[in-house]
Amino acid sequence: MPLRIGIVGLPNVGKSTLFNALTRSKGAQAANYPFCTIDPNIGIVEVPDERLKVLTDLVKPKKTIPAAVEFVDIAGLVKGASAGEGLGNKFLSHIREVDAICHVVRVFEGGDIIHVDGSVDPKRDRETIDTELALADLDTIKKRIDRVQGGARTGNKEAKLELAVAEKIKAVLEQGKPASTITFDKDERPLAEGMQLMTLKPVIFAANASEEQMKSLNLDEVRKRLQLSTDDELVIISAKIEEDLQDLTPDEAKTFLKDLGVESSGLDRLIRAAYHRLGYATYFTAGPEEVRAWTIHIGWTGPQAAGVIHTDFERGFICAETISYKDFVQYGSELKAKEAGKMRQEGKTYVVQDGDVMHFRFNV
Repeated sequence: MPLRIGIVGLPNVGKSTLFNALTRSKGAQAANYPFCTIDPNIGIVEVPDERLKVLTDLVKPKKTIPAAVEFVDIAGLVKGASAGEGLGNKFLSHIREVDAICHVVRVFEGGDIIHVDGSVDPKRDRETIDTELALADLDTIKKRIDRVQGGARTGNKEAKLELAVAEKIKAVLEQGKPASTITFDKDERPLAEGMQLMTLKPVIFAANASEEQMKSLNLDEVRKRLQLSTDDELVIISAKIEEDLQDLTPDEAKTFLKDLGVESSGLDRLIRAAYHRLGYATYFTAGPEEVRAWTIHIGWTGPQAAGVIHTDFERGFICAETISYKDFVQYGSELKAKEAGKMRQEGKTYVVQDGDVMHFRFNV
């Protein structure tokens, strides 16, 4: 199943415009009023990876399958959403179902797009969303504490640990901090993740700028305006430009971006930022039938990576015939890389590297 990223933010910050550009569609109603997106729109987006094209050109398979990201366009949240304002409860439930959050914050000024609070203030807007998510999580945690207190009092080990984790999270949320700032022990982490807390999810901030701002804004300046730390993942993007790019040929788009002084599409940078924030890597399988990109967590072993293809591959894992992407490209094919001694047989403890080209041997 693809990685799921929920696009959130206040109404009229450019979420639906961004979603339309991401999914090369006009699927989300981009209208100048709040709550034009009631049910979440969902779109599958290819993960940009130049390496996949290079491998395809070398192997010439029947088909090429890129890795994918699923974007969910969630209706605009407003102040009071955690208490049900603006259909808040329904929207918050959609956020709980995603792997990561793309928080769109408006930094563009003027125009005919009405701001729900009457003025553009990126820091205030960011804090409004953060507060609503934290308040909703606090409500979830209080209910969880009420539910497990009885079992903890009777001495149930699991209930006692769950209560301790919930109390730890509650204390942090009450300070106005997200649950993601907590360092959990190895046995606490699965319990915390099972609570479906929104502030525990990885966040990528997307500062939605105008075309003019794209020529001058830099990350440090926007980070300061939003009052983000250097650890926060931030991308400056112009949703309107990204939507306009869809009407251009790839060469025209490249020229347009170059004129703006931007190296790559904001969408590409957003997807790469999501991979970085989530600690994801890519390995490839390459043969005459297909060349394919597979998404794994950084640090996964050969059997775990094999399991992404099929659980039988993990269960019956024998070894992974592995060629680094660099060696595969240098020698031009699997056979030539193998002849040059660049194919390795890796066992169960091998940690898969980003870009590895792999073939699994298994027996079940």
